[in-house]
Amino acid sequence: MELGTVQQAAVSCFAQRGFAATGIRELGSAVGLNSATLYHYVGGKEELLVGIIKNCLNSMIDGARQVLATSNDPTTQLALLVAFHVGFTATNPKTSRVAEHEMRALTAENAAQMQGLRDEYEQLFAQVLQAGATQGVFSTVDLGITRLAMMEMGTGASHWYRRDGRLSLPQVQLNFIALAMRMLAVSNEAPLASKDLPTPPNIASEPEVKD
Repeated sequence: MELGTVQQAAVSCFAQRGFAATGIRELGSAVGLNSATLYHYVGGKEELLVGIIKNCLNSMIDGARQVLATSNDPTTQLALLVAFHVGFTATNPKTSRVAEHEMRALTAENAAQMQGLRDEYEQLFAQVLQAGATQGVFSTVDLGITRLAMMEMGTGASHWYRRDGRLSLPQVQLNFIALAMRMLAVSNEAPLASKDLPTPPNIASEPEVKD
């Protein structure tokens, strides 16, 4: 059995019931394994959660770095970051919610390691915002608050975006870019064309969407 299959079952359980309310026996039942065999595959329940969060955050960091490498212009870089962020959370909604909300269930050492990865991801936004402010192309009262607002907006897509909804994912991405530009008093609210939007990855831990 592939690790991704076990992670998908765990993400479904954690997203629906929460980490604390999900037992190892319940996880085993979800993938047709007894508790002993499940321990052989993934270790304990916390090790399974750490693996899910770590893979999610590393995928976000890698994807963000890839889109940043395509431009040196802060406005374009921010548009790419915003599009990637909302695209990733919309494409991997359950895993994104688990990574966001269940880190609090980890022991101190594991939580610190995962928080370090989250900080690394957020720092990519901070660096672009600072570069734009230094060059005089971004204007806002507080860069830190602006960063938090942008990222929270994007993360929220994991709660409401639907593939069969009113807007396609590219349309959602373009709307979020426009909102980000308005927050920074950038006159061009559409620095990216639809064809230039990053395509978010579908990570192994995300359960398949059933139409």
